[in-house]
Amino acid sequence: MSADSSAPAGSGPTRVIFAVTEDWYFCSHRLPIARALRDAGYEVAVATRVSAHGHIIEGEGFHLYPLNFQRSGLNLLADLGVLWRLFRIYRSARPQVVHHVALKPVLYGSIAARLAGVPAVVNAFMGLGYLNSAETRGVYRALQPLARWATKIALKANHGRVIVQNQADWKTLIDKMGLRRGKLVLIRGSGVDTRRFAPSPEPAGPVRIAFVSRLLWEKGVGDLVKAAELLAKRAVDCVITLVGEPDARNPRSVSDRTVREWAKADNVEWWGWRSDIEQVWATSHIACLPTYYGEGVPLSLLEAASCGRAIVCSDNPGCLEVVEDGVNGLVVPAKDPEALADAIEELVGDAKRRRKLGAEGRRRILDGFSREHVIERTLMLYGSL
Repeated sequence: MSADSSAPAGSGPTRVIFAVTEDWYFCSHRLPIARALRDAGYEVAVATRVSAHGHIIEGEGFHLYPLNFQRSGLNLLADLGVLWRLFRIYRSARPQVVHHVALKPVLYGSIAARLAGVPAVVNAFMGLGYLNSAETRGVYRALQPLARWATKIALKANHGRVIVQNQADWKTLIDKMGLRRGKLVLIRGSGVDTRRFAPSPEPAGPVRIAFVSRLLWEKGVGDLVKAAELLAKRAVDCVITLVGEPDARNPRSVSDRTVREWAKADNVEWWGWRSDIEQVWATSHIACLPTYYGEGVPLSLLEAASCGRAIVCSDNPGCLEVVEDGVNGLVVPAKDPEALADAIEELVGDAKRRRKLGAEGRRRILDGFSREHVIERTLMLYGSL
């Protein structure tokens, strides 16, 4: 089932290929949807960079096509190699639908799909990130207009749909990319397993504020550490817990050394990567994500809300799809450690309000962010193709 194996095209189940940069990302964000497609009678394959999760993908009965995707960085030769590889996969496997997730798969996959004559293309943005970020610097900033132009051409050239996760990205693709509204589909997030991420009573002890994310500067982790310093000076009895790891493949990753220095503070902990995120929320009181990254809808906030935890977040468009200020969390300006510390201090001192905000967060997840809801929307999209 691995490498380039594929059943001959022709009559039979509808064949869909997911193109994703990393195998771990497919497993964490797209595996439930792929399972639902398989169970609905689709034949599913995955094209991705294989690190440690290839056996999980193959264990689901999916064809696996290894790719040398590089999520960031500029390597024209490697990128052309990925484009050529995708073209060969699409031409050989002849899928009826290809589903590209994130910018590079969208860009190169759309070109490959057009050259290979794939009938329908689903392009899913997890946030416009690099295309729309004011934080982009150096040569990457200079290449932004070219990337926008290439993506615009790629999106307009294919038959199919474009999935966005928040209203701000929807507006950007219409106003700046010229996409037709009928080509866009809003599906807010990757879906939450509401049985696994279920409410639990707050634990005893000091109030724990958990940050669950890759340790990138744009995720606001540096601002949270600065807020922790302010809270320590104010003698606020709380602990900031960082859950996640530096991302060596991202140039804006915090270094391992820096995180270890942060964790020397009395009110900062670093737990590293965890697979049992539901237990992280069970042992925490507040979720915090002061991001200024090009988010879609942050999965960590969805899971925290599903667990009935109050949220403190930045006014990032992706966060605002989950959190309404004063209703299920507190929203502060991005890059403002003092405002962040004020919001955290407010909730640390008011357990009753935390519980009220958390209960409303859980209700919102059940109303529109559950895994079942996202799968239903996605299957409807595939049916329309």
